[in-house]
Amino acid sequence: MNNFISNPSETKRIIKEHQFTFKKSLGQNFLIEPNILNKIVEKAGVSKETAIIEIGPGIGALTQKLAEKAGKVIAVEIDQRLLPILNKTLAEYPHAEVIHGDVLKLSLNKIIEEKLMGFKEIKIVANLPYYITTPIIMKLLEEKLPITSITVMVQKEVGERINAQPGTKDYGSLTLAIQYYAESKILFTVPKTVFMPPPNVDSLILQLTIRETPAVYVENEELLFQIIKTGFSQRRKTLFNNLTHQLIAKEKKAELEQLLQSIDINPQRRAETLTIEEFAKLSAKIEPIITK
Repeated sequence: MNNFISNPSETKRIIKEHQFTFKKSLGQNFLIEPNILNKIVEKAGVSKETAIIEIGPGIGALTQKLAEKAGKVIAVEIDQRLLPILNKTLAEYPHAEVIHGDVLKLSLNKIIEEKLMGFKEIKIVANLPYYITTPIIMKLLEEKLPITSITVMVQKEVGERINAQPGTKDYGSLTLAIQYYAESKILFTVPKTVFMPPPNVDSLILQLTIRETPAVYVENEELLFQIIKTGFSQRRKTLFNNLTHQLIAKEKKAELEQLLQSIDINPQRRAETLTIEEFAKLSAKIEPIITK
């Protein structure tokens, strides 16, 4: 039986042995509840035919659990001080490999191509550092990696924003950007008490299932996201006001109003009430009247 490290006493022992100190700047909070780790692996649907990319393995508590079930695990760790610890905690798992680097700067496509091509499916499973959760998720989606799902621990508030419905205060440009690439669902919440050190907020496990094709078809993805971003730039203002202040010249106001009405979007609506399909319809028509 392998000696799992996912409990408070073992985590404390390892930290003491290696004289490790937590860096707040790296958002280091180690999970010390074995049942939650087991549940993450189970919900992620890991098998021997699965290859896993883990981001921010810490001392390897989740990595060990993933390595028990997966065919291969690649763990990307930015903190060089954790490498000797991971060498020890993952010593019994030759198919678990640690890559030292910043996930935002690495080419994950290249890593997949070089190390994971023989696997039936590739998944991301991670306890993400809170301070860069959104940039990491967006990188994973925008790079169009050959992955089937992303199962991650995120700050509760961020997870609720990602999973929000139109017309709610949490619904915004992040919701729509992620919805474009993936279907999201909240699996379960995780209290702050099961971390070392405990963070200030509760967390939740979010699962993004990658869509085979985006949620809507658009000719110009960049324009779609520009309209979404502009629409939400001042939430209290109407979509019409935000667009005319930032994208459309004043003399084109009447044209914009006519365009919105022609696609059944009331100019007085706020961006938070629009579905992704409505934003797609708008992006398909708006280009001729955008100020270059």
